[in-house]
Amino acid sequence: MTLYAQTPWRRARQIVGDLLVVGWVVLWVRAGLWVHEVVGRLAAPGRTLESAGSSLSESLTSAGDTVARVPLVGDEVRAPFTAAGGAADSIARAGVEVQDGANQLALVLGLTIAALPILLVVAVWLYSRLRFVRRARAATRILDSAADLDLFALRALATQPVRALASVSDDPANAWRRGDPDVVRALASLELRSLGLRPPAVSTAA
Repeated sequence: MTLYAQTPWRRARQIVGDLLVVGWVVLWVRAGLWVHEVVGRLAAPGRTLESAGSSLSESLTSAGDTVARVPLVGDEVRAPFTAAGGAADSIARAGVEVQDGANQLALVLGLTIAALPILLVVAVWLYSRLRFVRRARAATRILDSAADLDLFALRALATQPVRALASVSDDPANAWRRGDPDVVRALASLELRSLGLRPPAVSTAA
């Protein structure tokens, strides 16, 4: 599988593009982590509530256990402490809910901030790279030797800019029909370079 172009300039552009995409991903991952951290700080009041509620509940429970030992009236005096301890437990549970809500919000915002720009750029990059790989693979299947250049020369006549064709020959179409080897190779080279490929070496065998 041809992942990178054979031509130096095209290959350099692809490598730079890959590095930029990696940098983009790292940038937005860090941005998402920062947002997660900042929003996660909203859980701090919840932790305070949980700690205060739990501490108050333990104190009230301990006080209730103490007064329960008072003869005759212990159970009656203990009831208000028990009720107050239940209220303190409710405060602690509210603190836990605040923390859960803040953590969920931090997670959703962090993922959203990071995922949207990453997916957008990676999708474009992946489409471009897969398109190159498919085209390069199809071309290399056909291009086994210099004898296969005629097809690419014909494609160049159909797809390359007129200015590029004029740089090859004053009458490239007629030269292609005559089978002029120099013109055919020059036209094929134009098309192959646009695909990021090099034409096969000319055989010097006698």
